[in-house]
Amino acid sequence: MGDHEVRDRALDALTRLVRDIPDFPEPGVVFKDITPLLADPDGFGAVVAALAEAGRGERGEVVVDKVVGMEARGFILAAPVALALGVGFAPVRKAGKLPHDTHQVDYALEYGEAVLELHRDAVAPGERVLLVDDVLATGGTAGATCELVRRCGAAPTAFAVLLELGFLAGRGALGEVPVRSLLTV
Repeated sequence: MGDHEVRDRALDALTRLVRDIPDFPEPGVVFKDITPLLADPDGFGAVVAALAEAGRGERGEVVVDKVVGMEARGFILAAPVALALGVGFAPVRKAGKLPHDTHQVDYALEYGEAVLELHRDAVAPGERVLLVDDVLATGGTAGATCELVRRCGAAPTAFAVLLELGFLAGRGALGEVPVRSLLTV
């Protein structure tokens, strides 16, 4: 199946299966609920395949060494993407959730502030890393994750996301890291 077919199947699944939940987790926020997508094996498989394309080169070869997913919905997407690419997965978690030595970054998100951590040995120096999450909003989480990967001595090479909230301009927080968004709203 070609790259366009993969993207078309994923886009169809996203438009059919992601629902908006107004005023969650607080008034004025429209939450993008991906649980119906996750419950649909064809739709879930389509988006995993499309996200994995961000870790492949022009001839379909794998060009990353590791996939990093952000807590919590990013885990659900990043782990199968890593398997599809045949590479390892590393989680980025909220402060205090990882049991070993970590790098830590404070960052701002759409409706507050938080701290993210990554095990110091989760990615090796020189590794090429694909970042995966469900939504790119202001870019706070994505930018902080790029910083964590760099602190390990690795290189964030691409960021793949299901949905991009284009009006929030989150790409700016990623600098030169290319963004592959399956759907921009």
